[in-house]
Amino acid sequence: MRELASMHGTVLDVGCGTAPYRELVLVAPSGATRHLGLDMTSDRYPDQELTWDGRVMPLPDAAVQQILLTEVLEHCQDPASVLGECFRVLAPGGRLLLTVPFLWPLHEVPYDEYRYTPFALERLLGSAGFSQVEVRAMGGWDASLAQMLGLWVRRRPMNRWKRAVLSRILVPVVRVLSAKDRRPELFREGTMVTGLSATAVKQP
Repeated sequence: MRELASMHGTVLDVGCGTAPYRELVLVAPSGATRHLGLDMTSDRYPDQELTWDGRVMPLPDAAVQQILLTEVLEHCQDPASVLGECFRVLAPGGRLLLTVPFLWPLHEVPYDEYRYTPFALERLLGSAGFSQVEVRAMGGWDASLAQMLGLWVRRRPMNRWKRAVLSRILVPVVRVLSAKDRRPELFREGTMVTGLSATAVKQP
């Protein structure tokens, strides 16, 4: 909600897929006036407003006021180049919001390239020209265990009967762990995270 309240103008949703955030960013508390979806050309996502080749965004410099880059950077072979393009098309004073998984199975195979630490994200964003970089954990130890139990019972190969029984057993455990979780404020030796979010600004 905090990030929604800061949105205004045109929001570029990079790697938008089916654009699940379109309605969210166009209603209060967001002040955004336009959602602009951008993705690779794909039969899975045929209705994008803009398509690109993963290298150069089809937009002029300083064209948008906000960029969403959610669960995308882990699929980019050249993340520095993608962040450089984000910086180029973002207007001065504009903000970038990104999220990446940390504890997650291989997905979109073979286009699953990286898992990032907070230190790598800070370095990449700073090298692209961004300032006021803030990286946050999306979950700590308890959420990590809850996530792995949920993934294990829903995605591990097993018969339907076994999955149903184990799901019934594990659902309350996952709920308790999720409620108990406290996201780490600092990234120290031994810190566990489920994933990371980051915000960054293009200085005026």
